[in-house]
This record gives sequence, C-alpha cells and structure tokens, in this order.
Amino acid sequence: QLQLVESGGGLVQPGGSLRLSCAASGFTWDSYTIGWFRQAPGKEREAVSCISAGGGITNYVDSVKGRFTISRDNAKNTVYLQMNSLKPEDTAVYYCAAGPYTVQSMCVMNRVRYWGQGTQVTVSS
Repeated sequence: QLQLVESGGGLVQPGGSLRLSCAASGFTWDSYTIGWFRQAPGKEREAVSCISAGGGITNYVDSVKGRFTISRDNAKNTVYLQMNSLKPEDTAVYYCAAGPYTVQSMCVMNRVRYWGQGTQVTVSS
C-alpha cells in the first residue's frame, strides 16, 4: 500500500523554525522526485521545493530561498524540509508529493503522481 506521511507541522512564532518530514512506503522511493507543496486558505496550491531522486538537484520557490532547505535520506525513505526564519505568510497546509518526473516538471509544471495528507504549519505570535 502506497503511503506518504507528513509530520512536524505545528504552531511557531515568526522567526522560528520547524522541520517537516515525509516518510514513504509502497513504491520505489529512490527513483522518485519528491516535493513539498503548500496551500494557504483562499489560495492555490503552490510548489515550495523539490528534490531529485538522487538528491543532487533541488528547486525552491523564490519566497523561501535562503530560509528553507530540502533534503532526503533514501536509506530511511524520508524527505525533510527545514524551515527557518518563518513568516506569517508561510502559514499553510504543507503536502508531500512524489512522482517519476524531473524536478522542473514537478516544481514548475506541478506534475505529481502521489500526495500525502498534509500537515498544518501556522506562523503566528
């Protein structure tokens, strides 16, 4: 059974940090590009960051560059999103996504095969 399970969301003050995790099972994890998307209330879902199967290629939306870092541990079937210097505008439901696509296809063209259930991130004082 294929699963993408996110964890690590929560409430944090502006300027704080969170680390999201996405654990996968049920498919050939280490041949898939993995991405993090987010959707804020009243807004469309947007790609935040993607990482290639081997981890050598990454992509970030401009609004998080320099603050967020994506990484993956294929031995643990887990991808992480380290989020620093969080801002209220980062508040959203964050989704893990997977697909046999390039980083550009996923992060720019939003091609996704599998979705996780999402985890809420709220940045507020």
